Amino acid sequence: MHKRTLVVSAVLCAVLAAAAWAADVTGTWLGDLTTPDGGTVTLTYSLKQDGARLTGSVAHPNGDPLEIHDGKVEGDKLSFNVTAEMNGGSVKFLCTGTVKGADEIAMSTKTETGEDFGGTITLKRQK
Repeated sequence: MHKRTLVVSAVLCAVLAAAAWAADVTGTWLGDLTTPDGGTVTLTYSLKQDGARLTGSVAHPNGDPLEIHDGKVEGDKLSFNVTAEMNGGSVKFLCTGTVKGADEIAMSTKTETGEDFGGTITLKRQK
């Protein structure tokens, strides 16, 4: 009986530790995206996490913020997509990130067709 209680306690502690370790990405994050012509554009990510659900927007200097869709957080991984109007058409961007500590996210963005868009950018939490 004591062995079973010890095992159940160990599993419960592991589950609680994993939940406590999970990233909370709610807040404002800034990062510089390298454009195809070699310039940089500062993007502002306003994120709101509710459990595994992620909502918010991505703002850029040349237009209205883009709403995040299908956002989710799983441990230290996050993903979402945004749709932007470019060159007279609509382009869907798929964003994936890894939380690194409390104040940094490594974010990669690809187009819906799989093209890399700007490489990996480092987002820093604004305080």
